[in-house]
Amino acid sequence: MKKILMVCLGNICRSPLAQGILESKVNKSKVRIDSAGTAAYHVGNSPDERSIEVAKKYGVHINDQRARKFVIEDFDEFSVIYAMDESNYQNILKLARNKADENKVKMILNEVYPGKNLNVPDPYYGGNQGFENVYKMLDKACEVIADSLS
Repeated sequence: MKKILMVCLGNICRSPLAQGILESKVNKSKVRIDSAGTAAYHVGNSPDERSIEVAKKYGVHINDQRARKFVIEDFDEFSVIYAMDESNYQNILKLARNKADENKVKMILNEVYPGKNLNVPDPYYGGNQGFENVYKMLDKACEVIADSLS
């Protein structure tokens, strides 16, 4: 079984959306997807209401997710770890124990724009349009990921 982890800062906006979107595109008996944050600000909380709403608009259910913090053991559990932005990418790499751990970490938008290292902007302090934009970016990336898994 392929195991993929989506990681942002607080695990309430971008990574829950990425998890939900990819789950909606793959066979869940063959692929396990989870999400986490590099900071522990929101551990145990549901995704941001705005993430829940934009996901719902597109038929994706993320209400049952709960925020958790990225831990070193995630390197053992997951075959690919997608960071939403450069800051989180660097924070994940700081916890890597070896080259094998480092090689699992990727910038999610590189799936759509290879080698560009573009960030998925954090919509937390923005309005609803920010969440809509993030959804569309993640949907494109997850489409490419899902295609590569089939």
